[in-house]
Amino acid sequence: MTFEDNLSNIVAQLNENYTQSGLFFSRNDLERPNRDVIIKLLSDFKRLMFPGYFGSEHPNQTTAPFFVGSLLTSIHERLQHQIELALTYQAGGRTEGIRARAEEVCTELLAELPRIQKLIMIDVEAAFDGDPAAQSREQIIFSYPGLVAIFSHRISHELYIRGVPYIPRIMSEYVHSRTGIDINSGATIGEFFFIDHGTGVVIGETTEIGDCVKIYQGVTLGALSTRDGQKLAGIKRHPTIKNNVTIYSNVSILGGQTVIGEHSTIGGNAFITESIAPYSRVSVKNPELCVVQPGTAGFE
Repeated sequence: MTFEDNLSNIVAQLNENYTQSGLFFSRNDLERPNRDVIIKLLSDFKRLMFPGYFGSEHPNQTTAPFFVGSLLTSIHERLQHQIELALTYQAGGRTEGIRARAEEVCTELLAELPRIQKLIMIDVEAAFDGDPAAQSREQIIFSYPGLVAIFSHRISHELYIRGVPYIPRIMSEYVHSRTGIDINSGATIGEFFFIDHGTGVVIGETTEIGDCVKIYQGVTLGALSTRDGQKLAGIKRHPTIKNNVTIYSNVSILGGQTVIGEHSTIGGNAFITESIAPYSRVSVKNPELCVVQPGTAGFE
């Protein structure tokens, strides 16, 4: 049987799946937020925060006001529309007050940008201070995946705390796919935050991280159990990390009641489900090293 012979059957079965799923045609043909537009907005935020580093523009002190004003106006128009789509879709088509709310959220976020930029530049300092391999702050801005993830989080978190659906998670998961760093937009993160290397880092929705915290690759700040699924929504289920904590690679810290006290250091490969007192040093006992010589039993 050729493709042409089978085409109508494939179309019919796919259309049946669409209808039965309830995810495609069930909301009065409402327009959903556009993922591509949201990703482009995130890129434009990066151009705005780091002028001259991303994109083709090279603003100077004379042209910067025009560059900023023009880009902000463009971001405002597109972001407000996407927020309005997201809120309307979540409300099942109800539009009362939604346009005004979208404008309010968008305006509030844009007004926060100077503060967010200062936070991100403090994060750049944290990376430069914490990584002896960093040759310059410019190198960090251009190339460090940890900074990309933190930057995105500081934007998406502002939308999350204002109750915007869909868009914060689209942003965080896009950056997750690009960097290997998964920071839920609900997590609260303080100043001078540094993720070194970054691959495999997971930071859950209700995590709270203080100031001057440094974490390495493979760290999970997660829930102790998710077996109750949606019943846990809105409940604190991820740990709290206090100020001046360092967490080395492949550590798992789990549970909403777990608190890592300030000025503590958590050694690699630890699995922690209970609180740690301030000024503690946690390490996993080194396993015994057994060297088997060639030609002896057990050598393969």
